[in-house]
Amino acid sequence: MYFGLSEDQLMLQDSVGRYLEGASELEEVRRFVDGEGALAETLHKGLEELGVPFVLLPEAQGGLGMGVLEAALISETLGRHVSPSAFTAAYGMAVIGLREAGDEDWLSQIASGSARMGVGLTEAIGGRDDAGLIVSGDTVSGRASFVMGADGATHFLLTTGDQLVVVERGAKGVSETELTTIDRTRTLLTLDLDNAAASKVAGNNHAQAQRKMIDAGRVLLAADSLGAAAMMLEKAVEYSKDRDQFNRPIASFQAVKHMCAEMAAKLEPCRSMIWYAAYAQDHVPEEASLMACLAKSHMQEVGKFVARTATEVHGGMGFTDLLGLHYWFKRIGANRQLLGGPEKLRAEAAELQGWVG
Repeated sequence: MYFGLSEDQLMLQDSVGRYLEGASELEEVRRFVDGEGALAETLHKGLEELGVPFVLLPEAQGGLGMGVLEAALISETLGRHVSPSAFTAAYGMAVIGLREAGDEDWLSQIASGSARMGVGLTEAIGGRDDAGLIVSGDTVSGRASFVMGADGATHFLLTTGDQLVVVERGAKGVSETELTTIDRTRTLLTLDLDNAAASKVAGNNHAQAQRKMIDAGRVLLAADSLGAAAMMLEKAVEYSKDRDQFNRPIASFQAVKHMCAEMAAKLEPCRSMIWYAAYAQDHVPEEASLMACLAKSHMQEVGKFVARTATEVHGGMGFTDLLGLHYWFKRIGANRQLLGGPEKLRAEAAELQGWVG
């Protein structure tokens, strides 16, 4: 059996990549992180013209009806260019959750552009003592931590632990605090809700919808890290060819060759692993959760190694803002913890396989 990308999938990734090469250049990312310009919104409009937000939306709601594998290819490209995009949450996790629950109304609003969802799933992954939401009638109160996809969001899709609700951004009783993380290319929020009006997501299979959202989100974050790590490797190889020491390129040094080769050897198998994990979300449901755990936990360990080693190849310059290598480094670091770190995911994988009680 041959498992590879189709011509259409390759064309999709190539078209997104060619757009981001010009629109999400490092200097534009730097300006965005410094609070200048509106790169996130500019990218959203450009990606919208390419159909990116509609990839996972069902055809009945005006979408393209594609799968998580296509979404993962887009996430990989966004990570490669450290693009400030809310794609993973707004058009990945949110769409999958609403699609699984069967809420056609919210899906239609997303398709029309009248709604863009941030996503808060802390309670479904691991609650905190000072967090948690309580629904009372048509209102919700409490705190939702680590809400993803805040850039451009008009609404927030949140979990109370057993059901999904939607609250409108800026509505009465909804206050938000931006979280300071190492990755400044994307925005995370803490939401404090005080009897805020809430719309319960249609359908009763909310637990299954949450599971699908989490699994897909983990795969998309792994793909994002894959793209970021691949770019760091390429930059390390390119720098080693240009940087001279003792009147010859450092790429000719055996130690540097070994560092680059080890990065490539560790990174390349992650690609097929993530592709299969993404494929499993739509076509091998019995393996979807396990593969999501394994793909993200392994990719984040490899991503950490590549980020560190690529920076070492650059020497002292790797730690400066001049090269901007730290944007990819921090992106990988943030992805490592979102929706569960490697240790948690390996524990979940063990439970799914019946290895622990």
